[in-house]
Amino acid sequence: MRRLPVYFLLDTSGSMYGEPIQALNNALSGMVNTLRTDPQALDSLWLSLITFDREVKEVVPLTELVSFQLPEITCPQSGPTHTGQALELLFQKVTSDIRRGTATQKGDWRPLLFIFTDGKPSDVQRYREMIPKVKSLNFGAIVGCAAGHLADDSMLKELTDTVVHLDTADSSTLKQFFKWVSDTIEQGNKSMGTVENVALPAPPSEVHLVI
Repeated sequence: MRRLPVYFLLDTSGSMYGEPIQALNNALSGMVNTLRTDPQALDSLWLSLITFDREVKEVVPLTELVSFQLPEITCPQSGPTHTGQALELLFQKVTSDIRRGTATQKGDWRPLLFIFTDGKPSDVQRYREMIPKVKSLNFGAIVGCAAGHLADDSMLKELTDTVVHLDTADSSTLKQFFKWVSDTIEQGNKSMGTVENVALPAPPSEVHLVI
């Protein structure tokens, strides 16, 4: 079975401390449970989680959905947002993770990337240096999510045309966003091999597409 790799880059900087990080954990858990109800996702989906604050960590390497264990994601009480460094680690991981097609086996489907942040990059120069490299990885879709009034849509727009904005990072809003993410992944799973890019489902009212 060909794999559909899905990468999550999650902002865990100081501004996420408290209720937002708890809401993020709950919403991720709900998303994984939803995906597990889809037999096709169980067959083909592989997930990876990378968090970024002052440190960048691969908290879950690319793992098939059947054996995926969601850890509790934590964040420091303060500190910078190293989004550029996160893109750098992502680039290394995707480059080494993705199976290319050969004469004897089919390669992976084009991977999907979801990047969630409630701020803007502290390492702007590195962020901008990494954008063309990440784009060269040929993702089936890159979705940027800016949560709250401090999140910078324009920086995400430099990385991808598909940017959504959440007014808050509270529990119900994040739950709606990650429900939409699971719908997007399921849509991507069903359309693999038939279309060049994944068509995104219509977002719920809490999720505003940034034009």
